[in-house]
Amino acid sequence: MNFVVPQVLAFSLGPWEIILILAVVMLLFGAKKLPELAKGMGKSMKEFKKAMNTEDDDESDDKSTKNGATKSPKDN
Repeated sequence: MNFVVPQVLAFSLGPWEIILILAVVMLLFGAKKLPELAKGMGKSMKEFKKAMNTEDDDESDDKSTKNGATKSPKDN
């Protein structure tokens, strides 16, 4: 017996929906503000990635000190 599971495509956007969303954003913010918004988003993404990387480094440092390894003076 074959059961067909319907796919839920709640967030699938076609090209016309994307064009419509971009047009609304353009109307709301204007052409002058869009580059500033993109720059701000880029900076925030960069900061987020940097924080994630430093958090991973901190966790690995914590694990190594728990395992008996010592930190070098350079790490302090």
